[in-house]
Amino acid sequence: MPRFASLLAPLGSAALLALVLVPGLGAAQARAQEPDLIFRKSTVWKFLTPDDKLATYGIDDPVVEGVACHYTVPERGGVKGMLGVAEEVSDISIACRQIGPIAFKGKFEQGDVVYRESRSLIFKKMQIVRGCDIKRNVLVYLVYSDKLIDGSPKNSTSTVPIMPWGASGEAPRCADFVK
Repeated sequence: MPRFASLLAPLGSAALLALVLVPGLGAAQARAQEPDLIFRKSTVWKFLTPDDKLATYGIDDPVVEGVACHYTVPERGGVKGMLGVAEEVSDISIACRQIGPIAFKGKFEQGDVVYRESRSLIFKKMQIVRGCDIKRNVLVYLVYSDKLIDGSPKNSTSTVPIMPWGASGEAPRCADFVK
């Protein structure tokens, strides 16, 4: 039995179910919007099962109007990928840009989750979080994956300088919206 499973065995199935479900409770806000699939590109051909692919998605920041992020994640093919039980690797890239006038819908904390998705059957998830570089008036987006037991140092960062858009005049200051 794997080391972690042997630690959970005495807890029983109800406690295990609670451990699995509780982290997902905070995901409701972060998953208010599903990302848009832009395209997929095969990277490894598999015989009779789905290929390994890179998938690029787009998502709008739910708190900051006028900002969109695009991220690319690897998707495993093969039998495990076809059945949805493959643990995805942590190589994720992100690019965020101002796509219109920026307007803040509310206050946010440094490191607030913009989007979260599961990357394995139970314990691994990808997160996009947002912060504000107050000195430079720049939004900072970080994508990373983590596991319950051991996380991953793999990450990617993108920045969005807050600039006036068209004739809208002065750009807002992100510092005014940080809790």
